[in-house]
Amino acid sequence: MTKPLALIIGVGDGLSAALARNLAADHALTLVARSADKMQALAEETGAETRQLDATDEASIAALFDDLPAPPRVAIYNPSARVRGPIQEVSAEEVRRAVDVTAIGAFLMGKHAARRMLTAEPVAGCRGTILFTGASAGVKGFPESASFAMGKFAQRGLAESMARELHPKGIHVAWVNIDGAILTPGRTDPEDRPGALLRPEEIARTYRHLIEQERSAWTNEVALRPWLERF
Repeated sequence: MTKPLALIIGVGDGLSAALARNLAADHALTLVARSADKMQALAEETGAETRQLDATDEASIAALFDDLPAPPRVAIYNPSARVRGPIQEVSAEEVRRAVDVTAIGAFLMGKHAARRMLTAEPVAGCRGTILFTGASAGVKGFPESASFAMGKFAQRGLAESMARELHPKGIHVAWVNIDGAILTPGRTDPEDRPGALLRPEEIARTYRHLIEQERSAWTNEVALRPWLERF
């Protein structure tokens, strides 16, 4: 039997790499990033196809989904961007670009993933799963981080709207609030706070659970945080 397709947009060496490793055994993977260098070793490890593109360009995203040999069973959007600084000083153009990456790119992925998934035959009532990697900035805005709050609040609203529209049509949509820092390569837990950073492989297990949920109890939003994170 042909493996179902899984698409991961925004590939690096942290969470997205953990997601790829988690899904590789039973999915045919396509990895997408702006830089091909970020994907090469992971693609070799997981047997994935790769595509290099700008996730904010609709023509490129549309072509990506059109070129897939079948509708994807899983589509995950990871990219985000931010501009730090006092609100009276940040550049409007830089903020616009950050929101484009975090929110407009998510919209484009969601739009074209839904377009392809709606043509798929349901498996146990599900045509596919669309997941957005969020952050606590989508629930609460932090000082000098307006662009990130704008993008993540928009992304969260997008996911909620899509869930209400697409769940009845057999497409599972969820927004994952990553409420804490991730233990990416090169980072370590603070000596005085062991376990303070989220383990990417454990986050990936939650994504896997969302993908495998039965439709009578679909999650549309979940928050993940380390045991000592304040909220």
